Amino acid sequence: MRETNVIVGAGQAGGWAAVTMRQAGFGGRIVLIGAEAHRPYERPPLSKSVLTAAVEPAVSWFHDPSRYLDLQIDLLLGTAAASIDVAARRVVLRDGREIAWDRLLLATGGRARPLAVPGGERALLLRTLEDARAIRARLDGARRVVCIGAGVIGLEIAASARARGAAVTVLEAADRPMGRSVSAEGAAFVAGLHRANGVDLRCGVAVAAIERQGDGSEVVACADGAAFPADLVVAGVGMERNLALAEAAGIATDRGVLVDEHTRTSAEGVFAAGDVAAFPHPLFGPRLRLESWRHAQNHGIAAGQAMAGAGKPYDDIPWFWTDQFGVNLQVAGLPALAARTVVRVDAPPAFVAVHLTADDRVVGVTAAGAPRDIRAGTALIRAGRTADAAQLADPAVPLQKLGQSGPGGSGPA
Repeated sequence: MRETNVIVGAGQAGGWAAVTMRQAGFGGRIVLIGAEAHRPYERPPLSKSVLTAAVEPAVSWFHDPSRYLDLQIDLLLGTAAASIDVAARRVVLRDGREIAWDRLLLATGGRARPLAVPGGERALLLRTLEDARAIRARLDGARRVVCIGAGVIGLEIAASARARGAAVTVLEAADRPMGRSVSAEGAAFVAGLHRANGVDLRCGVAVAAIERQGDGSEVVACADGAAFPADLVVAGVGMERNLALAEAAGIATDRGVLVDEHTRTSAEGVFAAGDVAAFPHPLFGPRLRLESWRHAQNHGIAAGQAMAGAGKPYDDIPWFWTDQFGVNLQVAGLPALAARTVVRVDAPPAFVAVHLTADDRVVGVTAAGAPRDIRAGTALIRAGRTADAAQLADPAVPLQKLGQSGPGGSGPA
């Protein structure tokens, strides 16, 4: 009897899993279920070109419709899964349809976290294409924009709003921008970039409410009494993983669906990948939870291979990028695990920093305008290399030549 593999979630992880499992030799039926009406598309442009281009750019689809036809992937779009029955191996859709499965992939991703203050519903959120179009429409007439949250999304929207000519204020509750993604040194670089481009970036500020004015504008009121008038308020305060399906089905979760190195969950025949998953990594520990473009793609690919019986342990080095004010910033590894950071270059718009553990093992690299250093740093991270801090501090010494033969080694790389 022909087997059926079902994927719940038609984002980046789900889309790539579907294509990959067919390429890996799975000959059964593949069903890709997506709550959005759109087939899988790229999300990075949503906070950038979709907001800034004079004419809204074409959607960046992962694959043409013919690709799904050629690979015989059934798309069920514009409908969401209401529940999954692990014992009966069935997915129940919100419209009442039921789909039987032999293997199931949860690639449900996450949703933008709403702003939990009075009037918080007045702040626009960004996660989907329709969200981006709503922000774009409001930017057309916005002279004053307030972005609440100085994470990657909030800062990319801030940069896009400045490109559209708006006066922009960014309010961040933490003491530095992008605190979950970069080191203190990297955060200082990002803060300087925004301030140099006219953004009023304020950290350590708690938003108390958003108040609607008689003319339709808003005022963002802060706990310290400060108030910021705005024609548009956007909140980028994080993501909430879509765990409800897994939790209701009794699948193990811990701020993510728990999976092993082959993307398998605690339920037989059920896999999970992308933003929704909490996965083990041979270098970074048993429970990583990542929200990045490359992880969603590569974890989805790993799940597709595993579901086709051709998988291998997932060990991709964490990596993400962001474009702000024409500067491409990349981060490899996990700077948050570092005991110290060595800054090699700090000459805006260029920046390079290497992040070390207490025993001088390279655990992360942050670089603006230096893709070669990111590639070299990624190799050092994967190899578990240690590096001499004095040499690291000298930008004349290429990063490719730094390090030792391995942990405990003594020779140059």
